[in-house]
Amino acid sequence: MSALICGSFAYDNIMVFPDYFKNHILPEKVHILNVSFMVPELRREFGGCAGNIAYNLMLLGGEGHPMGTVGQDFTPYARWMDAQNISRKFVTHVTGQFTAQAYITTDLDDNQITAFHPGAMTCSHHNKVSDAAGVTLGIVSPDGRDGMIQHAQQFAEAGIPFIFDPGQGMPMFDGSDLLQFVKQATWVCLNDYEWQLLQERTGLTIDEVTAKVKALIITHGAKGSLIHTREGKLEIAPATVGDVLDPTGCGDAYRAGLLYGLLNGLELATTGRIASLMGAIKIEAHGTQNHRFSREEFADRFAENYGYRI
Repeated sequence: MSALICGSFAYDNIMVFPDYFKNHILPEKVHILNVSFMVPELRREFGGCAGNIAYNLMLLGGEGHPMGTVGQDFTPYARWMDAQNISRKFVTHVTGQFTAQAYITTDLDDNQITAFHPGAMTCSHHNKVSDAAGVTLGIVSPDGRDGMIQHAQQFAEAGIPFIFDPGQGMPMFDGSDLLQFVKQATWVCLNDYEWQLLQERTGLTIDEVTAKVKALIITHGAKGSLIHTREGKLEIAPATVGDVLDPTGCGDAYRAGLLYGLLNGLELATTGRIASLMGAIKIEAHGTQNHRFSREEFADRFAENYGYRI
């Protein structure tokens, strides 16, 4: 059993401004805004939804094949993937483009200013689901607009069940686009803010979505998550968190947990709890692919949180 993970690869350039943006931005002068921030702390992390989900699924012992488009600067990321035994079979290099780049500056209030260059991600539609013969499950996560639309259609036409995960790609789609995704998907997963946007743009209620899919999963951060099905609602309690260091990538870790449970035929309640614990583990580490655990450590922590072993 293997999953095809359609989504982005990106470099996350994370800078910390040791002050407060509000001290340097004058509200009455925003029409001529011209500011510069000295950022003595800089980290460059491997990221992107496909890369993050594949990394987390690997930690759990699941088989995942990320599919995405990357640029001429991908060599360090490729070496990292090889070192982690993550498949690059469906990673396509685009000549003359950079891999997608996020430039994130955070101040002492955890406010963020982000600039994102999509680069090779805009060519994601060049990849085809049919290239990945034998996969049994899929996910359409944030990527180039055309790629997300075409990959969802290709999964549906091939009869491969998949999760629709719009994430930060939500602004690219109008109501008719989102309705089509819901019709094609087997599961829909969003955070509570994204769910509100989907509701507003499609007019769909929870019952109307669950009439079309096997489950609608809505995450609520530190409050846990809800899994809505035609049979009712499952409340997934959040796993206990130690030090909260970096929430970036927690959603991708959660989705890897969903994929693992679905690949292994686990009950939805257990699947949601695995996903919740993955998010808790990720938030305890800086970056999106720096956390680690053994299978035994994960099983122990799962039992501590939920009262039974997996």
